[in-house]
Amino acid sequence: MTESPFIHLRVHSAYSLSEGAIKMKELVKLAAGAKMPAVAVTDTGNLFGAIEFTQAAGDAGVQPILGAILHVRRTDGTTRPGLPLPPDPLLLLCQDIGGYENLLKLVSHAFLKTESHEVPQVTLDLVAEHSAGLICLTGGVTGWVGRLLNEGQREAAEAAVLRLKEVFGDRLYIELQRHGDPREASVEPGLVDFAYAHDIPLVATNDVYFSAPSMYEAHDVLLCIAEGVTLEVSDRRRLTPEHYFKTGAQMVALFADLPEAILNTAVIAQRCAVSTPFRKPILPTFSTGAGRDEPAELRVMAEAGLKKRLAAGIVTPSMDAEAQEAIAKPYRERLDFELDVIINMGFPGYFLIVADFIQWAKDKGIPVGPGRGSGAGSVVAWALAITDLDPLRFGLLFERFLNPERVSMPDFDIDFCQERRDQVIRYVQDKYGHDRVAQIITFGKLQARAVLRDVGRVLAMPYGQVDRICKMVPNNPANPVTLEEAIKGDAQFQKMRDDDEQVARLLAIGQKLEGSTATPRPTPPGW
Repeated sequence: MTESPFIHLRVHSAYSLSEGAIKMKELVKLAAGAKMPAVAVTDTGNLFGAIEFTQAAGDAGVQPILGAILHVRRTDGTTRPGLPLPPDPLLLLCQDIGGYENLLKLVSHAFLKTESHEVPQVTLDLVAEHSAGLICLTGGVTGWVGRLLNEGQREAAEAAVLRLKEVFGDRLYIELQRHGDPREASVEPGLVDFAYAHDIPLVATNDVYFSAPSMYEAHDVLLCIAEGVTLEVSDRRRLTPEHYFKTGAQMVALFADLPEAILNTAVIAQRCAVSTPFRKPILPTFSTGAGRDEPAELRVMAEAGLKKRLAAGIVTPSMDAEAQEAIAKPYRERLDFELDVIINMGFPGYFLIVADFIQWAKDKGIPVGPGRGSGAGSVVAWALAITDLDPLRFGLLFERFLNPERVSMPDFDIDFCQERRDQVIRYVQDKYGHDRVAQIITFGKLQARAVLRDVGRVLAMPYGQVDRICKMVPNNPANPVTLEEAIKGDAQFQKMRDDDEQVARLLAIGQKLEGSTATPRPTPPGW
């Protein structure tokens, strides 16, 4: 079977939070199954899944195309009378590493510089400043050009096309979509006219949110969960059953009258040649203040710290010199061994930085835990007061924390007082730079009980009934049970599903959405 002539360039993965319902491995499996040599991920406003996507695509032999849908605010005075104009979505694809870095800058600016009550957005001028290496698709009926055409502002729409062409040159494509939305049919003639009049190529896309038509109802429920509404609410966001991962043959048939729009998807894929670069962690420089480099500073501080630890009760004045040396020798040898490993692996700065903010917290009276995990096996960490457990006394192994044969970034598990931990974070940001300090993100996923409660609420089922069903799912945080496992392991659960159509619907949708990435929303009273 030959390769598909069509390639999906607009796909919302599960990282389009509470919006997309396709996991990365599922996406590349769909692309490989459809004989598509490449596929794009264009999540709304973010690149959260870029690394996972690159890895999954590489494993499946599919070319990854990195991109995002940014909300762009114009600065050219196009506004509705008396009303502020919301930003329009614009699809940007990375053509090369420079484009990827520019897209990173735009996405970061959108999140960091947008007011909290607004959708993350950038100005068109900023996009123009960072447009190098980026391919632009106009956004279909919901984009800047399509919206103006839909509002009957043809001249303004043409001016928008020319402005985008000025920014992107031959990297601009006019995007056509056919999901059965009447607005698409209304604006398509104008979009085609602009393409031919200004020598801009057409490209066909399908706005993909879920894998197959059978996922439509479940995805509609996911949108309701995101908005905190029930299915019966009329004034809410809706998609069509056509927003699924279509095959190349289906798209060729859909755009049989405009084959060039299909062929240009492969042209764009050929123009894009970039994968997410994998970088080693970049640590800020630790300023010693004494003219020593980081390795020398670490040795000085660790040796001084060990001396204090030994004098605090391990080596006592009542011992003679020979006894003191016999007790201290294993600690010094272990310290020297660890220091050599830490320095050779390039991590002295990490230990110095961690020791610095832990000592600051202790000086400020902020409670700090004694240390957890494999880091407690380090004599250097104990000497620097990062941990408070004597590794030799308890027979703890340093190799479980750092091993030259398995190079990986060290990671201390540190517990700070919950009420004052923000002070520690602020200290680290102020000392080492706000642009060099970030907290690790956690993506919330709908687990078995949570997804049943959310779906039950969207289906407007009685709270008591949903609560009883949820409690039939075993609660094991250490090893979460899936809905499928819970149903298979409980005959009563199976009977309830078979006897009650509404319960069957709840469980079926819950199983499809289980594990979906979702943004947390306030829980309504009674739930």
